[in-house]
Amino acid sequence: MGPDGYITPQINEQRLLGQLSKKSLKHYGSRVWLVVHLLPLPYHDNAYVSSRALHIANTLNSSFTFPLLEQFFKHQEKFYNAKTINLSKTSIVKEIVKFATVAVGNSYSSAFESGFNDRKTDLKTRVSFKYSTSRGVFGTPFFFVNGFVLPDAGSPLDYHGWRGIIDPLVGAKSSQRINVPHFI
Repeated sequence: MGPDGYITPQINEQRLLGQLSKKSLKHYGSRVWLVVHLLPLPYHDNAYVSSRALHIANTLNSSFTFPLLEQFFKHQEKFYNAKTINLSKTSIVKEIVKFATVAVGNSYSSAFESGFNDRKTDLKTRVSFKYSTSRGVFGTPFFFVNGFVLPDAGSPLDYHGWRGIIDPLVGAKSSQRINVPHFI
């Protein structure tokens, strides 16, 4: 059983979402997984570049993706519209490359730089946006469980909200708690 989550790394309330999702996934172990889809919303100026950085990280090593996403959540104000209004796109990309390499390791700096020049990462980010909108997703956070949209899309659920939705689907018994793979 797996919820699909649609997120933008530039939205403040999704910082809490990341913590709640991890807590929920840890509780359910291998019975539940979360598929994360990036929706770079156009009114967050740097959402596309940060989403593209996450696709680059995932291409380099899928274990880099969620640590980088957590770093974006933790330091997202660094890339808010007002903070970067006087910077060129090239400057912002350079800042995100530096930011990403701190999160995953300095030895990946040139790989991140070349990733921003790779048409495939651009296409992955575009397809991510198009896939999200084709599912009727218009904002973030937005969740589907077993293919059905959750009510109150755009509002984050707390831990007990997740439990109220998922427990009836998997049974309330706790299973062994193991790390669950995540996907973008």
